[in-house]
Order: sequence, then C-alpha cells, then structure tokens
Amino acid sequence: MFDAVRNNKIITQAILGLIAITFAFFGLESYVRDPGSANDVAKIGDLKINQQQFQQAMRDQQDRMRAQLGEKFDPKMLDAPEARKAILDDLINQRLLMLEANKHRMFVSDEAIRQTILGIQAFNVDGRFSNERYDAALRAQGMTPAGFEAQLRQDMTLQQLAGAVARSSITANTVVNRILSLQTEKRDVSEVRIALDTYLDKVKLADDAAKKYYDENSKQFQVPEQAVAEYVVLSMEGIGEQLAVTEAEIQAWYDGHRPQYEQPEERRASHILIASEKLGADKARAKADELLAEIRKNPGSFAELAGKNSDDPGSASKGGDLGFFGRGMMVKPFEDTAFSLGESEISGVVESDFGFHIIKLTGIHAAKLKPLAEVRGQIEAELKKAAASRKFAEAAEAFSNTVYEQADSLTPAAEMFKLKVIRSGWLQRQANPANGPLANEKLLGALFGEDSIKNRRNTEAVEIATNTLVAARLVDYKPATLQPFEGLKASIETLLRRQEAQILAAKDGEARLAALKKGEDSLAWGPGKVVSRMDARAIPPQAVPAIFRMDAAKLPAYAGVDLPGSGYALFRLNRVETGVALDEASRKALQGQLDNFSAQEEIRLFLAALRSRYKVEINQGALESK
Repeated sequence: MFDAVRNNKIITQAILGLIAITFAFFGLESYVRDPGSANDVAKIGDLKINQQQFQQAMRDQQDRMRAQLGEKFDPKMLDAPEARKAILDDLINQRLLMLEANKHRMFVSDEAIRQTILGIQAFNVDGRFSNERYDAALRAQGMTPAGFEAQLRQDMTLQQLAGAVARSSITANTVVNRILSLQTEKRDVSEVRIALDTYLDKVKLADDAAKKYYDENSKQFQVPEQAVAEYVVLSMEGIGEQLAVTEAEIQAWYDGHRPQYEQPEERRASHILIASEKLGADKARAKADELLAEIRKNPGSFAELAGKNSDDPGSASKGGDLGFFGRGMMVKPFEDTAFSLGESEISGVVESDFGFHIIKLTGIHAAKLKPLAEVRGQIEAELKKAAASRKFAEAAEAFSNTVYEQADSLTPAAEMFKLKVIRSGWLQRQANPANGPLANEKLLGALFGEDSIKNRRNTEAVEIATNTLVAARLVDYKPATLQPFEGLKASIETLLRRQEAQILAAKDGEARLAALKKGEDSLAWGPGKVVSRMDARAIPPQAVPAIFRMDAAKLPAYAGVDLPGSGYALFRLNRVETGVALDEASRKALQGQLDNFSAQEEIRLFLAALRSRYKVEINQGALESK
C-alpha cells in the first residue's frame, strides 16, 4: 500500500539458513493428504511425506543447485545419504511448523497477502504492479492466483511462527563483549617448519612396494569406460517452434478475451498520513483537521505540509506522492475516496487502519483496451504454448513407443517428429553438465547398460526435464582399462616416499614438541607473527585452532601441527594482547552475526522440541530408495 508498508521486510533473516527449501510446489493439500502408501518416507504425527513429495523436493533442490553452480553442478551431489537426509529434514521442519501454527490458529490477513504481492518486483511493469504480468507469471508456473495466494499465506504463516521464535533469542551483553574480545585478541607466535623434503633421503621402500600399492588400489589407475552416442530430443519447446498461428486465430482469441486486455483505470494521489498509534486517535484526528484547514486556505502548500507532517516516510520525502495505483492496491477507505475525487481535488479527513489521511488526486489514467497490435506477440506465444502442450502430450507416448519398437535406429522417431539425430563426443558414465541432454543419470545408466552395450539398441525415452524426453543409442564403446604398471611405477614410488617422509617429519616434530614442553628449547625460531581470530592469514589454516587453544597463562607456550603434504610445524606463543574496542560499524556487524547464530540455535531447539511432541518417524528404506 503506502511506501512505508510496501518496503517492510516480512522474512526473518534468522530462518533462512535453517529452512532452505522453498514451499513453491507444496500446496496446502500436501500437508493433509494421506495416500496410505507403505513407501511413505516419513510420518509426522498423522501427516505423511510420500515418495512423490520427496522426489519433487529432490528435483526442486537439483534445479536450484544447477542454476547456482552451472557447469560445476553434478547430480550425484544429491545422491549422498547426507544430502537426501537434509532435504527430508527440511520437509519435516515445514510440516512441524505448520502443525504448530495451526494449533495456535496463526493466520495472515488478506491485506498482508495483498501488500506482499504488490511488493514482488517480478509482478511489476515500469515500477508499478501489473495484473497482466501477475497472471502471466503464474500461468508460466502452472499456477492460478487463488492457488498462489493460498500458498503464499501458508508460507507467510510459517515465517511468522519461525520469526517469532527467532526473535525470542537474547544474547547477553556480557557474552557479546566476551566473544568480541576473543575475536579481536592478538597473539604473537613464532614458527619452525620441519619440511617433508628433508626426510626423503631417509625413506627406503621395499622392492615390491609400488607394485603392491598398484595392485591394492587398481581402481585409482583405471581409465573409465567411454561411449559415443546418438540421441534425439522431443520437447514441448521444440514442438512449439514447429507450429504456426494464423492471424484469424489471433484475432479470434483477442475478441474472445477482451476483458483480459482491458487496462483498468488508475489514479495518482498524494497524501498526508497522521498515524493514530503515534498520537492516539483523538489527537491524530485533531491534527489532521488542523492541517486540512491550512490546506483549504492554501492548496499549494500540500507538498510542503506533507514533507513536514506525514507519518508515511516513503511518500513524505516526495511531497506525499504515491504514484499511480489501481483498485485493490489501497485499503478500502483510501481507495473509495481516491476514486471519487476529481483531478486536483483534495479530500476531507479519511480514516483507515493506518490513521488519518488527507488525499489530493493528482492524475487519472482512464480505463482503456489495449490494441491488438500491442498484445499480438503475447497472444501468439500463448496460443503456441497451448497447442504445443496438447501436441506434446499426444506425441510423448508415440515417441516412447517408436524408440522402443524400432530399437535398432533413432531415425524413424526423428523423421516422425521432425527431430535431428545428434551425435555426442566421448562420454563417461558419470553425468557431466557439459554433455547437455545426456547429463542425466537415468539416461546414462541405460546407455551404459548391458543390453545397450551388447545389442546397440535404443534406450527408453527418458524424461530429463519437465516436458522433455530423450532417447539415445550407443554407436561406439571403450571398456574401462587399467593403465599399465610400468608407466606408473615412478609416480607411485614418489607418492609412497612422500607419504613415508610425512610420517617421519611428524614423528620428529612431535618429539621436538615434547622437548619444548619440558623446557628444552634450542630451535631457530622465525620472526614473530601477530594473528587474531579475525585475521590469521600469516599462519597455515590447519594451525589456527591449535594457536588459539594454547594456554596463555604461562608463556612461552608451544603447539605442533601436522601439515599433510609439506611436513610439520611447531609454534611458540610469545605474548597475548587484549582485544581492542571495535569501531561501531564492525561491532554491529559482529553482533549481528552473533544474534543470527543465537536465533538459528533457538529455532533448532524449537524444532527439536516439536519433533518430540509430534513424534517424527523416518522410513530409512524409503529414504534411500532411488
């Protein structure tokens, strides 16, 4: 509504790190539906998470990771048990919060939903909310406004509950000060490196050491199996590119959907808001009456008075200007008044839930019908998409049947659907995003399967993405081969010598550390390095925990750290400097991090309590099922 409300952030930052999976594809029915399947992945009280819901969450997370990582994304990242368990935990957390929110009858108002939607930039055109853009964006996701708004209400309810829990966490000032002091504490340390390379000459390998390592770790030295494939892609998008829409069809659609292309009347207004919660209703009304009387005497002073008196800071700085808006974008008393005024007319005092307003109408955009020329491209795209959707549904089964029934070649399917047979480069069984449509584990599994390798038959049609099917056929194959030992012997011996030298360096370092702790110090220490927990770049990362665990009560103190691949390091703590006070900006930044950690821990404990209260059961077998 008003700028001050429009800019209000409703999402509590503390829950973002804990509840990572969006709710976009889980409508209200997913919280109450009971499919009664023995393959349910989890049960939360009487609610269940079935395989379909879990696999959808897996796909959603895969899509997000692919968008974030691009070519670096590997679908196998989500195959790890830890990854699958993390996704399931997020789904369980969502349902736990929903159960608790329902128990306490938490509810988000229609007005809050409206303001949130108005604030979503994706629905704006030229800085203003567009119903047309809103409808189009939802249609592209297969959603209706009613479904989206119901889902948004659900999400905001969960955020409301989690936010209330997060805000209940309190970090005591004494704790904050102590942690900040530790963060800025400085330690002066000296270092002695015991280099791995100095022990290489002392390493004596057995004659058969390299061959033994080669035999015991043969998988490390295998060249993976490889294949070249032909493939065809049937997609709704590709079918759409083959379609043509006639002018008559476009005209007929336009004529039959004229209300959709009507641009409703919009009005521009400025206002002065006197918030009732600030002064109390009576005093706020009295102040509004005084301002109105002053404006009646001098209408040209409206912008100046708005800047000095309005309690809506977003518009006050602009002389009270709210820009253009349509019906449904303001609270009803404000809207009714704004749409009843003539241009340049000033209202009386109008009361709303926000306080008392004085409204000046500054512009009118009359309702109008967008000409066909303006929306022709949009209509053509929609008609193509609708036709492509129908044709794809019809073609998908025929495509699948053709590649199966005529398994010796992809040409019949390609000719039937006007597709191009594409030849790949050398592929490995592991999915690689660089391989485009062939970067799909199920498809690669079929391509490298025994039947494919032996008989060179088409794979089944595999859905690699929504409305996208791919069938492939192996045309060349190289089995996995073991690299010969002779070519690897020297590198294996170098590896083994360095491993043994690392052990010798660590053993020597530990002996010297023991001597140091007894007071025997004859080492040539390097110059002192000053480090803190906020800046420890002067020492190896592996050494940081050991440096700050050293007891500063009795100096010098000593620590030793194994540095795999380079040797061993000894450290001497020379002195400790008390942390200095941070500047205000740095202190606020660190305190904000502490508050965030505290809020996340509060939510973690809250969810743990909910798990006990609602009895969460996980079907491990169903969770691990691919």
